[in-house]
Amino acid sequence: MANNSTACTSTRPLPEWPLDSVHSPEHDRVDELQALRQENARLKRINAALIERVESGRSYQSEAYASFKHSVVLAEQVRERTDALSDAMHELKTSNALLTQASHQAQVAHQHLVDAIDSISDGFVLFDAERKIVLFNRHFESFWQQSTLQISKQMSMQTLNRVIADSGMIAEKLRTSTEQVVYRLSNGRWLQVTERPTLDGGLVVVHTDITDLKLRETRRRERELAQKTRLLQQTVDNLSQGVALVSARGVLELCNYRFLQLANIAGGYRSGMPFAEVMRESLLPGLGQPDTQLRGMTREHHLDDGHVLEVRLHVLADGSSVHTLSDITERYRHAEALRESEHWIRMITDHVPAMIAYVRHDFTYSFVNKVYEQWYNWPHNSALGCSLREAHRDEHFRRLQPYISRALQGETLTFEVAETSVGGKNCHMQRSYVPNRLADGSVDGIFVMVKDITERHRNAEALHQAYQHLEERVRERTRELTELNAQLVGEVEERRLAEARLREAKHQADEANLSKTKFLAAVSHDLLQPLNAARLFTSALVEHKNCGADAQSMLKNVSNSLDDVENLLGTLVDISKLDAGVITADIGVFAVEDLLSNLAVEYREMARSAGLQLDFVSSSVLVKSDIHLLARVLRNFLSNAIRYTGQGGRILLGCRRTASALWIEIWDTGAGIPEDKLDEIFLEFKRGDSQRQDRGLGLGLAIVDKITRILQHRLRVQSRPGHGSVFAIEVPLGHRHELGMRAEAEYQGHVLERLQGARIWVLDNDAAICQAMQNLLEGWGCEVVTALSEAHLAEQTAGLSLPVDVLIVDYHLDDVVDGVGAIARINAQLAGPVPALMITANYSNELKQEMRQLGHTLMHKPVKPMRLKTTLNHLLG
Repeated sequence: MANNSTACTSTRPLPEWPLDSVHSPEHDRVDELQALRQENARLKRINAALIERVESGRSYQSEAYASFKHSVVLAEQVRERTDALSDAMHELKTSNALLTQASHQAQVAHQHLVDAIDSISDGFVLFDAERKIVLFNRHFESFWQQSTLQISKQMSMQTLNRVIADSGMIAEKLRTSTEQVVYRLSNGRWLQVTERPTLDGGLVVVHTDITDLKLRETRRRERELAQKTRLLQQTVDNLSQGVALVSARGVLELCNYRFLQLANIAGGYRSGMPFAEVMRESLLPGLGQPDTQLRGMTREHHLDDGHVLEVRLHVLADGSSVHTLSDITERYRHAEALRESEHWIRMITDHVPAMIAYVRHDFTYSFVNKVYEQWYNWPHNSALGCSLREAHRDEHFRRLQPYISRALQGETLTFEVAETSVGGKNCHMQRSYVPNRLADGSVDGIFVMVKDITERHRNAEALHQAYQHLEERVRERTRELTELNAQLVGEVEERRLAEARLREAKHQADEANLSKTKFLAAVSHDLLQPLNAARLFTSALVEHKNCGADAQSMLKNVSNSLDDVENLLGTLVDISKLDAGVITADIGVFAVEDLLSNLAVEYREMARSAGLQLDFVSSSVLVKSDIHLLARVLRNFLSNAIRYTGQGGRILLGCRRTASALWIEIWDTGAGIPEDKLDEIFLEFKRGDSQRQDRGLGLGLAIVDKITRILQHRLRVQSRPGHGSVFAIEVPLGHRHELGMRAEAEYQGHVLERLQGARIWVLDNDAAICQAMQNLLEGWGCEVVTALSEAHLAEQTAGLSLPVDVLIVDYHLDDVVDGVGAIARINAQLAGPVPALMITANYSNELKQEMRQLGHTLMHKPVKPMRLKTTLNHLLG
């Protein structure tokens, strides 16, 4: 066994291998064999010890048998172990044979590896863990032999690097990664060194000559650069801008066709010329001067042909510069148009009666209109760029800041706040914030519009209070009705009868009220008929020259009293007619001069008798209104001006024209009206402190207010206590094509001597009126014939054969006869139609329209002598 063990363990040493050791199954077999040898030696020692114990011991037969038995078992175990050891020795021999074969194969593979390393075109070198050369190929050796460097095994890496550095072959070192380094050699070649560590701590280094690769890459880059240069030139040539590249020495390196075109440079240009010389004959000679950079980086040039060029200068890091020319003519014109549009927008917003502003996202104003500046008493444009915190009080800013923040987040807001103006007036303002969203959805700022809604707020509060009172009254009434209902549960029939009686009573009350209104509106003829007669009689007596001074004084007092009664009754009748809706507007186009000149003539005498001077400025404008209702309004204004102006004062009647209307104004130098009373003067039964002892109900301006509402004309009143007042009414302008038939003028011409010898026929079914009219007209020198009917008139005029100049006919003659038909029948029997004056208390539009179509003049009762005189003068003319 010992000999076998010795034979198995005596193997020849393995050859040295420069690469890493090869691990194979044979090593495991050797270890197992060594373990079996040790186990066999231990068993031998045990066997010897047992034999010695059996031989030396004294025991009984049973013990000998047991020992024998044990020795037999032990011998069997030794035999088994010996067999196992023999098998292991056999396997070990087989393994040795395989190991020898593997060693041979490894030597062959090593030689193949060495041949393969020598066959590659790159230089290969292997360093051990101590960085000493273990193996290198012939390419590595031949590459460094050019530098007289002798490569040998066991040369350290440090020595190799130092020798290479001292040789001067490496001109530049470029590290591309942690494992690769590229060297540019002094002879123009390129070397790539790749280092890889081995498992045992060594290092594999591969040297690759990449000179050809570098040359191909350089040529490829040059081709790509040339292609990019061509593409860049084509791109520059196709730009809409003119581009020129100037070197730091002032030499023109590159420019495109657009630059030559915009600068109007002749064809003598070539690259390499001084830029100043190229630009000398161009439209922009100053562009090539050395001090160009001192005149700004961007500027505009306006050419003689109207074009505008934008010149930009970009200075590069190397001192060269790029000049660009852009034709911004269209943009400039568009900017001019935008500036013009901004001017008009500014003009419009400044005249809008609302506060308009624009607040940017940083809480600064970028636009405010004139009304906004006036409200806060800011100087013009002083708020632009100013923040809201600086422009407003802290309290005002804190109150508005939450709303502005919400609007800047994209929310549209409308809210109301209470503000105090610069003058200290408390107002209620409605503010609207509208966000200005950009294309990306962000909010750049907000539009602000502020309106003064103080009046509306007051009306709303008044309505709210009225609603509260109404609710309270409803609750009280509901409570009362509830209590009453509880009391009247058993009296349903009686309540039904009571309700029937109440309905009947209400119906009777409504009928009575309507009857009263209709009575006041319809009774005017019968009511004013005797008053009209008395007025005519007193006027005739006043003008009668045979009366004494006392009689004249009494007659004047009676006339004044009749005037007061006439004014009172006329005013009451007018109020009732306006309330009953009897009077409606008859709109037509007429020359305002016809109306105003007659009013001036009529009231000039009245003003002169009151010690006043009335001036009149005429106008030839056509207006569109109801001439009679408009005359009534102006008469009230003129009457009030005479009444409330002291002696020596002046009154002016004139017009002021606007784009679409005409303001008819009456100025006076009277006592004036306090500002707090301006809203009260148009109320019923409100009178001012008159300078004259006129009596009235204070209904004149109330009638004016009602008439202007019917006409839909605006009124304006201005007054200063102690200086006078201005009453004005706005009348729409008329057009020539709307004129049609010439509008009737109530008074025209001056009071001439045409009444002397005028032949006038008067037809009225009231004898008192006929007598009064005869006395008045004969006092003016007229030849008058009066009659109570058509037959009576024919009887007194010899069958209507006498000459006549004017007919004065009452509209209400008999129950079935009216003045319109009477005038038609009388004119039919005359040689030719004569002018007719219709006197009536009927204010209906139908009658006005009928008189206008027939060409008759209409005069309403009560008849005033001055108006009658001027109207007859007009008809006789």
